[in-house]
Amino acid sequence: MAHEMMDPAAHGGMLMPTGASCTAFRPALSTKGWSIAATSAVKGHLASAALRPSTRSWWQSKSSRQGRPFKTQTLTLRTRSPKIVSGLRYLPAAKRGAIGRFEVRVSRDGRRYGGVVAKGRWERNSMTKQVAWSPKRVRSVKVTIRSVSPARSRSVTAASIRLLGAPKAVAAPATSVPAAAPAAPPSDTSTTAAPVPASSAPTAPVPTVQGDPSVVGRWGPTIAFPLVPVAAAAIPGNRLVVWAADEDLNFGQTGAAATQTAVVDLTTGAVSATRVSNTGHNMFCPGISMLADGRILVTGGISNTETSIYDPTTDRWSAGPRMNIERGYQGQTTLSDGRAFTVGGSWSGPIGGKVGEVYTPGGAWRTLPGVPAEPMLTADNGGVYRSDNHAWLIASSGGTVLQAGPSKQMNWISTSGDGAVSPAGSRGDAGDQMNGNAVLFDVGKVLTVGGATSYQDVDATGAASVLDLTGGYGRPVSVERTGSLAHPRSYANSVVLPDGSVFTVGGMQHPVPFSDAGSVLTPELWNPASGAWAEMADAAEPRNYHSVATLLPDGTVFSGGGGLCGSGCATNHPTGQIFSPPYLFDADGTPAARPIITGVPAAVRPGQTITVTTGTTASSFVLIRAGASTHSVDNDQRRVPLTVSSRSGSAVTLAVPSDTGVVLPGRYMLFAVTDRGVPSISAPVSVSLGE
Repeated sequence: MAHEMMDPAAHGGMLMPTGASCTAFRPALSTKGWSIAATSAVKGHLASAALRPSTRSWWQSKSSRQGRPFKTQTLTLRTRSPKIVSGLRYLPAAKRGAIGRFEVRVSRDGRRYGGVVAKGRWERNSMTKQVAWSPKRVRSVKVTIRSVSPARSRSVTAASIRLLGAPKAVAAPATSVPAAAPAAPPSDTSTTAAPVPASSAPTAPVPTVQGDPSVVGRWGPTIAFPLVPVAAAAIPGNRLVVWAADEDLNFGQTGAAATQTAVVDLTTGAVSATRVSNTGHNMFCPGISMLADGRILVTGGISNTETSIYDPTTDRWSAGPRMNIERGYQGQTTLSDGRAFTVGGSWSGPIGGKVGEVYTPGGAWRTLPGVPAEPMLTADNGGVYRSDNHAWLIASSGGTVLQAGPSKQMNWISTSGDGAVSPAGSRGDAGDQMNGNAVLFDVGKVLTVGGATSYQDVDATGAASVLDLTGGYGRPVSVERTGSLAHPRSYANSVVLPDGSVFTVGGMQHPVPFSDAGSVLTPELWNPASGAWAEMADAAEPRNYHSVATLLPDGTVFSGGGGLCGSGCATNHPTGQIFSPPYLFDADGTPAARPIITGVPAAVRPGQTITVTTGTTASSFVLIRAGASTHSVDNDQRRVPLTVSSRSGSAVTLAVPSDTGVVLPGRYMLFAVTDRGVPSISAPVSVSLGE
């Protein structure tokens, strides 16, 4: 989707990717012999209408009294015999109240219900809604409806409600894209995609890795969103902000310079949705960086020179200064001096010529003619349109940056003056790793993993390497291969955890945008001491192209999204799940005792010594910088272990590194960690630029 895509009218509206849009990952079960019951129903609109093939009739609850709050309703579906059920699909009656906030529970015997398997919020529109969970053998499913959408409605409806069976293998599309980038790239990806080779075509990706949570972790209920979370960031107040494009389930269709966003309160589960139009920015496929003052800078994408800034303390978006160069799919990071740097991005605007730029908060963007994207290109089958995308940028001392990939050739970048680029060596035999991940898991140490030699239509790799940046700017980066993934994957996401391990989730064996073929449901956890990967509990849904993952303040990981390919696309995943790593459980599967931080300064300076008080003993302390995830990239996340200077009772004195290239300015989560790796709930800490 390059410069041509910016004018939807030229194409009669944006092209919807066809990919795997007609192939269901979870088939709907037959409703023959089933029953359905509702808390209430109006005459002529009984619950049984929701099981009929036609949507011309519908169930409708009795109306709440004028001025009274919506009264909770339930829908209970009972199967004729036990069925494997892994999700629910729902369509409200046209122009009538839809399910808003909801919870889903299942029962094996039709009488006793367990905990929530899915929850969330839906918006009223003409689109079918869907939520999935790990397959379970059940006799009945109960949907508890807590609110109606829109809020002014006094009753809720269901034109159709279906249960979904076990996931099945998905056939890949049967057509292919040109080998070279087209003169006018048609869409976010090609509108067609190459078939998966027989060696890559998977069997049905039914979850197989479950069991002891102290070994494989545990997933929480599926969370439904009113949009596909294509970008995500953890923000203060135990919240998560996510956004998509100008539409909830599609991009570029209306040509609107607006973005659908949502904020999730992780404590209460409440989801609030907002259409942001005041910045004149469709923030689909952007660059993102977490600024030193805690705000989030979003650049380019469909609106390819626009920038927007989100302030999580006020929950408001404002327009930022325009970039000098049109970009989409660019790499971006915050620098050690608080500026933001971006480079590449031929997915939007003219192809090629995407030299670097720097932004000074409160000022403007300045072009760096000495930082061309050409030394960073991969040998992608799609040409420059793809090969300058999603740069892995690791900020270092003095405003310098290591471009660690996804090209196999690494480069040092200086942002002083006109800027400069110099070789930093090759990642050995790992090759290009487009749509792979790079994670700074320790001071000067970066794990690179996964990806593929081209953006799509080639097999993914499971290769992983550890980069050593401690030699500093201008010196060759040391590269050492570490253990490979058990499941090669591209479009995955990787998140550094407080104990230094790295959690890699989602992705597919043979990258094809807008497809679930070859999905890897089994996450893996990398051990920095041994270099080995361990398989974790399987996720409920595929997380491929347009998925996200980020660390949360309690040491869990949010994983969500995938798709955004239109209302008729079966590979949309407007959902998320929260993963609790094994370190949160004792050997018997019960929650592990966690250290508690009872006191910490809200703001610290580089080189400062700070005192932290704890309610229980912790052996170590780490700062993890708040990151933002989109398109498999989170350049701003980093883990910084702190040195314990002294201990006195519950008070611990910690030394904060003096180098802002190590401890970048910005928002951090401070974790106390036990000797067996159990982290506390983090305390928020802001690291300033210093004196």
